[in-house]
Amino acid sequence: MEIFRNIGAEFIISPQELATKLNFIKAFVFDWDGVWNNGIKSPETSSPYAEPDSMGTNLLRYECWSRSQEMPIMAIITGADNPTAIQLAEREHFQAVYSRTRDKKQAIQHLCEHFNIHPIQVACVFDDVNDLAMAKICGLRFQVRRKASPLLMYYTKRNQLCDYITGNEGGTYAIREICEMLMELNDNYDQVIEDRVEFSAAYQKYFAERKAIRPSYFITVNQSIQAQEIPEI
Repeated sequence: MEIFRNIGAEFIISPQELATKLNFIKAFVFDWDGVWNNGIKSPETSSPYAEPDSMGTNLLRYECWSRSQEMPIMAIITGADNPTAIQLAEREHFQAVYSRTRDKKQAIQHLCEHFNIHPIQVACVFDDVNDLAMAKICGLRFQVRRKASPLLMYYTKRNQLCDYITGNEGGTYAIREICEMLMELNDNYDQVIEDRVEFSAAYQKYFAERKAIRPSYFITVNQSIQAQEIPEI
């Protein structure tokens, strides 16, 4: 794990503890703004994502599937309307998108009920104060570094709200960093890459299962989470 420490990452719990917790994880939940991007928004542009991060989630998903033969749940929770988040979820066949969701703890609880899992089986990736209620209840917590928020990082460490802080910031492939680190924890990185390069029989089986997934779309209305048809992008 020195490779990750050398790029500025911090293991708040030991890599061994991370690996133990990872064995129980069935879902990966991502905040959007500040995680997939640098958080900058304007009326003229939507919040983007980067292909290296998208590839990272696919490789991590395959690595999890290869160990359990079960497809891990991938979900996005965003407090705003982010059409690009929905587009990514559809393209990558994530299982769920939560939009207009200010109470992300409520979204985690809804996700767990919907997929019949427990919060301790959820890993979340977050960056800011509005994500901390979610971080309190998840089994694994990954905080995306922001150098402008040193006190927030100190707060999350002091209050045991994160297990790993990335070396990279939002918009500079922090998600890819997390995905590669988790694959290496299981000593499975090289095999995952080789299977993807060769498009192995195992990878083809995983890919077919992934393609069959259609995301569920939820929005929060008057503090109630409601299922909706996926809007046209």
